[in-house]
Formats: sequence, C-alpha cells, structure tokens
Amino acid sequence: MQDAFAYCGELVRTADRDRYIASLFAPVEVRGALHALYAFNAELARVRDVAREALPGEIRLQWWADVIDGERRDEAKASPVATALLATIERHGLSIVALRDLIEARRFDLYQEPVASIADLESYARKTSSAILSLGSRIVAATEATDAAEPAGVAYAMVGLLSALPTHLARGQLYLPVELLERHLVQPHDLFAGRSSAGLEGAVAELRANARLHLAAASPHLSGVLQAAIPALLPVALVRPALDRLDRSGALTPAGLPSWRRQLLIWRAARNPTRIAG
Repeated sequence: MQDAFAYCGELVRTADRDRYIASLFAPVEVRGALHALYAFNAELARVRDVAREALPGEIRLQWWADVIDGERRDEAKASPVATALLATIERHGLSIVALRDLIEARRFDLYQEPVASIADLESYARKTSSAILSLGSRIVAATEATDAAEPAGVAYAMVGLLSALPTHLARGQLYLPVELLERHLVQPHDLFAGRSSAGLEGAVAELRANARLHLAAASPHLSGVLQAAIPALLPVALVRPALDRLDRSGALTPAGLPSWRRQLLIWRAARNPTRIAG
C-alpha cells in the first residue's frame, strides 16, 4: 500500500507541481491521501493526451467510474493510483458523487465541441477544480471548505485555461465560451488559424475579469477557513499574480509564472494565509 502512495506522490511531483509543493505544508500523515487525490485528478486530466481519440478516452473514464463505484476490484489492485484512491475514499469519507461528477465533467475534454456559455465553463470548473479544492480540504481538515473552494476553484480553472489557450487550440479544442466570442465578434476559425484581434483580446480580458470576481467572492470565505484546511487551498495563491501577468501578455502568447515564483507564492501563502486570495 505504501508503494501505491509513493507512486502517487511521484506522479503528482511531475504532473502537478503546484499541488505537490502545496501538499508539503500538510501534516505528513495526510500527504499520501492528498497525493492519491491529486494523482487521480492528473490521470483524468491527461486521458485526452494518452487516448488521443474519444472512444478509448471514454473507456478509460468509464473504468475510473466503475472503480469509484466499487467495481473492478481486481483490476484496481493493479493500479497504484486506484489502490491509493480507494483507500483514501474509505479513510477520509470522500464524496463519491463529487468524484463521479469530476469524471463526467472530464468527458468534455475528449471532444472538439466548444464551450457554449460562461455558465457552462463555470459549471465545468466547479466540477473539476473546485471539487479538488473541496475534497482536499476534506482530507486535511475533515471538512469541505465549499464556500471558499467553489469560487476559488472557478478562478483557478479559468487562469489555467487561459494560460493553456494555444495548446488547446493546437489540438482543436476551444474553452473560450462561444457566447463570449460572439459578443466580441471573434470567429473561432480565426483562433484555430492563430490570428489574434482586438476582439479576442477583449474576450480574454472579460474572462480574466470574471475570474477576478470569483476570486473576490472566495476571499471572505477563505478568511474563515480552518487553519488545518489551508494546505489544500494554497494553489489559489497563484491566481491573482497569474491574472496580473496575463493582463500584460497577448491572448495567443500567454505568459505563465516562472516555477520559482510559483513556489515562492505558495510558501508565502502557507506562512500568511491572507495571501491566498491576494
């Protein structure tokens, strides 16, 4: 069993560096459980890249859904991530509904359909990013910091999607809501052709403003979160600085925060949790 948790820790260290660094501020007795959750999230996030086509991706996601539901026990034993995750679910009482919703939301990643509306994007973010924050707080503090995690997770997801815009466009995916593009008179085919415009810059600026609103909504709730839950929420400390940096870059050439600064921001927020929301 310890080998399974060690495997998860190594996977998170390489695939989700921000959450790995944040997990180091959690008590040692719950780090393995956090790594199991984050490794599961990393596995789902990379299904599109590993499967390359929708059908194999659907099969992989359904396998995870079956595992969560208590099926495929023998097959799950052969997967260190599944083994560690099932043990974590049992020990910490993680919500099966939230985990299933996370899997279902990730099915969207397998296809080329664009996000229709900002509301749809927010829903996707709540079921993915917000859920991980909430489940993480359940692990470290035996409480789900939903009031803080929901808006904070939406802001965190929006920053990630804006930062990855060129990557997503290169593989035919569009996470910028169609309603937003239409409002700014942006044609999707121009985006896929790599053509920027004033309209596109306006659209991404509006989405950044939306992310700031969600971060502001999270702020008063973050101040009331149990100290024990803070390690699960530390990645949110990257949101405001990342938005500030995106303000200064082009939509199709987004500038990300360097790794050293990301680690510094998480460290500072761990020492002073008021920095989480900026």
